[in-house]
Amino acid sequence: MRKKLRIGNNQKGFTLVEIAIVMVIIGLLIGGVLKGQEMIQNAKVKRVVKSADELRAGVMTFYDKYGQLPGDENSALFPPGTDSTNGNNNGQIAGAEVFAVFSDLALANIIAGTFNGTSDLPKHPFGGTYSISWVDPGPGAARHCIVFTNLPAEVCLEIDSKYDDGVNNTGSIAGSAVYTAGTIIANFYIVF
Repeated sequence: MRKKLRIGNNQKGFTLVEIAIVMVIIGLLIGGVLKGQEMIQNAKVKRVVKSADELRAGVMTFYDKYGQLPGDENSALFPPGTDSTNGNNNGQIAGAEVFAVFSDLALANIIAGTFNGTSDLPKHPFGGTYSISWVDPGPGAARHCIVFTNLPAEVCLEIDSKYDDGVNNTGSIAGSAVYTAGTIIANFYIVF
């Protein structure tokens, strides 16, 4: 007598439906991560713009209160406290006065933080610094600008396009180089 070999149906595996469900879940997770990264990037860009607005407001508050620009002031009477930096009161924040701006604003209780007045500058969300300075971002157009250092070109283009003309060397927002994707713009200027 011959015995029949039985092939059992005990094979284990995934059905197409199960694989499809897993693929949908993976797709949703990837989409969520990408959307999250986009939201973080947008928040950083908004923080850069807000930093410029806050600095502008702080400088104008100081000027309204004391009649001189922070950093450029040359009086031992203000801001109150231990101000070890004095400018030349020529109406232009330039040179070492750039660092004294934040020290003066902090001593006047306009901004939070401690700044030594000689080398400290606040950092923006992309890791560089920002300040206010008398500069010439375009040919023959010297004026006070808020200067951001080391911003990604995509961020500069986004801000310039949203608030100005989107061209790196014209308008009230400018960059020190063409906004080429994947590069870093050394200096990004927003007119004060």
